[in-house]
Amino acid sequence: MKRFNFLESAKKTFEIEAGAVSDLSNQINASFEELCEAAINLDGKIVIMGVGKSGHIGQKIAATLSSTGTKSIFIHPTEAAHGDMGLISKNDLIILISNSGETDEIINILPSIKRLSNSIASITSNNKSSMAVASDISIVITSNEACPLDLAPTSSTTAALALGDAFAIALLEAKGFTKNDFASSHPAGKLGKKLITKVHNLMHKDKSLPKVDKGTLLTIALLEMSEKKLGVTLIKDNSKTIGLFSDGDLRRCINGNIDVNQTRIEEVMTKEYITISEDMLAIDAAQIMENNKIFILAVTDSKNDVIGILSMHDLIQARII
Repeated sequence: MKRFNFLESAKKTFEIEAGAVSDLSNQINASFEELCEAAINLDGKIVIMGVGKSGHIGQKIAATLSSTGTKSIFIHPTEAAHGDMGLISKNDLIILISNSGETDEIINILPSIKRLSNSIASITSNNKSSMAVASDISIVITSNEACPLDLAPTSSTTAALALGDAFAIALLEAKGFTKNDFASSHPAGKLGKKLITKVHNLMHKDKSLPKVDKGTLLTIALLEMSEKKLGVTLIKDNSKTIGLFSDGDLRRCINGNIDVNQTRIEEVMTKEYITISEDMLAIDAAQIMENNKIFILAVTDSKNDVIGILSMHDLIQARII
């Protein structure tokens, strides 16, 4: 029996679905702008409905909208017919998703939807379908399914998903949605943590901050580094930080046959070093470390005084990187 070429089949599917998404640029028109205008000026929320694969796509679109600053929920038409219609108000925008535009579960509740909401939009492949005709805004997108039987929703759902993403991003950009806005709706997620965690939340300070006076012998400074376990120590001249000494500096001392028992720390410290503000995002600090191939950064306050140390280990432990 001849072995089936799975790779060739997959590549063909990718090509067909990529074409369906690419062709959306040629298919969307003024109706897409109408949908965006309706959403941007909305007093209520967006309610998305769909059944089967269209329902799954609808749930994803609703989730994307909600996470990017547009209030949105998904209601299954069957649940709507059994009580969830109470979630719909006059100020809501209803978006119905159905490739055929003739989904029975939605058609059956269309009269109730029209009674409850002032604005209905639909995403179908047939502008003469019942759902398209009943809608105030009708978006029509067509595509050839990747399924050779033309039965399994493939390209059509991929295109609908891409259209939903385009809708969400258009609204995000129009509203001027920021990283901080995104973080506020993702407080427990890794993305949100990256966008809200600042350097001062993670840095070592006060008693955990390694520091020695400029006249300290190198051997004593090494004890401070070992005790605080950061691989670095700050060098102070009274209250002013005048340098730092790291594991890298120690390796250079060893290679240069420096006597650790006779050398003062100020003689081998690094005087020029990179600093970051305590108000900087931790993820931005990580980028500075990566760009400069270093693992430690000195942290300064608003007066440019060094008040802390941030290490790569701190960022990893906090799951920033």
